[in-house]
Amino acid sequence: MNRFLFNLEEVLYSLFIINLSMPKITEQGVTLNIASIKKDPHKKMPIFYNPVMKSNRNISILLLNSISNTKMHVALPLTGSGIRALRFLRELKKGKIDTIFVNDKKADFVNTFTQALTTNNLKKTNSVKICNDDANHFLLNQHTDDFCGYFDYIDIDPFGTPNPFLSASVSQVKRNGILAITATDTAALTGTYPRSTKRKYWATSLKSYMMHETGLRTLIRKVQLQGIQFDKALTPILSYHKDHYFRIYFKQESGKERCDEIIKQHKYMLYCPSCLNHTTSHFNKETCSCGTQFLFIGPLWIGKLFDTKLITTMAKNNPFPEEQKFLDVLKEESKKDIVGFYDLHVIEKKYKFPIGKMDSVLKKLKAVRTHFSLTGIKTNINIKEIIRLLK
Repeated sequence: MNRFLFNLEEVLYSLFIINLSMPKITEQGVTLNIASIKKDPHKKMPIFYNPVMKSNRNISILLLNSISNTKMHVALPLTGSGIRALRFLRELKKGKIDTIFVNDKKADFVNTFTQALTTNNLKKTNSVKICNDDANHFLLNQHTDDFCGYFDYIDIDPFGTPNPFLSASVSQVKRNGILAITATDTAALTGTYPRSTKRKYWATSLKSYMMHETGLRTLIRKVQLQGIQFDKALTPILSYHKDHYFRIYFKQESGKERCDEIIKQHKYMLYCPSCLNHTTSHFNKETCSCGTQFLFIGPLWIGKLFDTKLITTMAKNNPFPEEQKFLDVLKEESKKDIVGFYDLHVIEKKYKFPIGKMDSVLKKLKAVRTHFSLTGIKTNINIKEIIRLLK
């Protein structure tokens, strides 16, 4: 009996080892021999694959294929499983990448990524630099005789806040380069933990129906402030909220004058809980026309979230069917790239009358949908006029 149990344990162990060695993940033709996470990720986990971020990777590939930049030096300081890097090597147009620098401080990263290159029939050439270092140290120490140390594209995709990596990444992005930032600590940006917002993002948050837009704009300002100290103006060319994260692509332009223009677009957003009016101001204490004192959010970025030409190109040339609906909404939203929106369900509840069908509302109010809410609209018409037209 004991002998049987011992043999059974050996068989089960062998099956376990075989299972670990078999390919676990396939994404867009790229295969990984690592496990997919089945719970929320955290820093102490070994290298893993996060399926929720596939859309994030899809859009990054589409964006890079939609801009004119070529022969780029690409840096992925937090490479993780390596899936984004592998897909870049396979799916970016020929001539887009000169060198791709992949880095992660996990102990087994070099072996894992090297094996992944072999598994996917991608050769380890001089165009692929594999590093095993702290992300900030990696970004600041790539100066060699053959490379200036500055990157055309840096992608920061961390657990939680991107704050620890902002200064180094901003300092190392080239003129006209792209800095891509992901933040998954949405609770700290959307009003759930207002003290965290002040500590991490130097702003006041408010939990309201617009919290995802105000959270995104708060994050944009924080990143821009990091750039301004280096006389680098970071302008969003694509910004959005999706699933559990915020994502922003900045274009870097150098110059004190351009930085001054960025600062002029850092204001407060004012929101009236009584009539649903909202506006922007340099001041955080004002009274609404209905007589109620405004609540305030910010300071935050009040400029554009999208480059309309870029998002139009992306929506037109998109090779990922699952992203098309989302891209089409962003394209329409970019036509009214203004601060704040109105939620039809919130208006119905507040003013107690039926709104009607979305298409009819959009036509009446000369409005567009917003990706921040399924029932949200963006329009230049104020709340008083909205109520008059809808009633």
